[in-house]
Amino acid sequence: MEFNVKSGHPEKQRTACIVVGVYEPRRLSDVARRIDEVSKGQLSAILRRGDLEGKAGQTLLLHNIKGTMADRVLLVGCGRERELGDNQYRQIIRKAIQTLHETGSMEAVCHLTELNVRGRDTAWRIRQAIEAAQSALYTFDQLKSQQEATRRPLRKIVFSVASRRELQMAEQASFEAQKIADGVKLAKDLANLPSNHCTPTFLADKAKSLCKLHDNLSCKILTEARMKDMGALLAVAKGSKEKPRFIVLEYNNNKKKDPIVLVGKGVTFDSGGISLKPSKDMDEMKYDMCGAASVFGTISAVAELQLPINVVGIIPAVENMPGSQAVKPGDIVTSLSGQTIEILNTDAEGRLILCDALTYAEQNYKPDVVIDIATLTGACVVALGKYPHGLMTNHNPLTNDLLAAGKFSGDRAWELPLWDDYQSDLDSPFADIANIGGREAGTITAACFLSRFTRKYNWAHLDIAGTAWTSGKKDKGATGRPVPLLTQYLINRCSDDSSS
Repeated sequence: MEFNVKSGHPEKQRTACIVVGVYEPRRLSDVARRIDEVSKGQLSAILRRGDLEGKAGQTLLLHNIKGTMADRVLLVGCGRERELGDNQYRQIIRKAIQTLHETGSMEAVCHLTELNVRGRDTAWRIRQAIEAAQSALYTFDQLKSQQEATRRPLRKIVFSVASRRELQMAEQASFEAQKIADGVKLAKDLANLPSNHCTPTFLADKAKSLCKLHDNLSCKILTEARMKDMGALLAVAKGSKEKPRFIVLEYNNNKKKDPIVLVGKGVTFDSGGISLKPSKDMDEMKYDMCGAASVFGTISAVAELQLPINVVGIIPAVENMPGSQAVKPGDIVTSLSGQTIEILNTDAEGRLILCDALTYAEQNYKPDVVIDIATLTGACVVALGKYPHGLMTNHNPLTNDLLAAGKFSGDRAWELPLWDDYQSDLDSPFADIANIGGREAGTITAACFLSRFTRKYNWAHLDIAGTAWTSGKKDKGATGRPVPLLTQYLINRCSDDSSS
């Protein structure tokens, strides 16, 4: 898919389709009004007949509009003008792109980026339009024997800006958006692969291939023999014939700054181990490596953007299976930190691999910030649903930075408390810590567990169990989140560093 930005009058665009907005009730946007003028009222006449009310997401494809050089004009309902906000803007962009793709317009000029979105500038509108467009066109059909091909697919879209003064800003926004969208696609592709394809070894090989594309990117792969002190991680891997891999990606593009470390949970399939999960929807447990996938996607986007920053991606990759050698409820293991852990539930395995990865970050780097990303608890889905990530941190400025990046990118998070009151829920009579608390506040006690291994640096935990994928037959698949949030956070950090 090719994206461009430019400024120009809509009636002078030689293209397969011009896309313009209509507000509710039947009010032409400024660009649509210009087309109406050159067509001597054709659009107004169509609206008076009631063909389009202007409700958000409605579309009407028109042919033979006089005074234009386009083959078609696509009218897109935008809702009420004063109510046009972030989410509605993304929705109308996605609807416009889907309609273009399905109706044979192989290329188009879209003027929806000239709409007035409350509190947002041109750069934001361009960024969100490109990311929404890529999302709308995403498919995962690599493993189908016969792929369904659209006869005349959308191949090129030009997003319009109101004036030439905005072009430079819009072009930078377009560049950033395409790299972030590519990172999201990489995360989706990895997560959507089934576990017989996407194994810990496969992820390690993917890291190596990614490094070949970028001079500033390198990787280390630790095999089982080099993980001998990671007792918590190895306990999870014991029940599977698939060997664990500990993947470290290093992006270095700033000699003066300590690295930001991203730690992604990489359980390529989670059966629950001896504490076996119910069979219903267990196929979705291939998505238990979405944290790892998001680290791949973010590192890729950062490398493509050539951000002046140092980022380390750490991915503990394992498979959790109920084999004859599997760890059992009641077993006690020693983590890389030296703390002992009583494993009361083998299905609480993500925190076990993460705690060793978090300790590795402390022992091998001097991290400025550490952020872990994990499909960690079903309790987070119950608490927050599918819209925001659960966010818990030990550092208030980091909380604010991540929330702001999420709000700007549309990849939102919501803070949950990380109070010491919850720590006693993890007490064990036999070990330093139990790997689960009680029924209550499962998301928070999971983060409290991880906090025991992060006391020497600024740390944030993103629970993405409700946001990493969507269920259901039609729209099932990985979302690629939180690649937009993480990449925006890193972009913001670069801006802060340059201004300080």
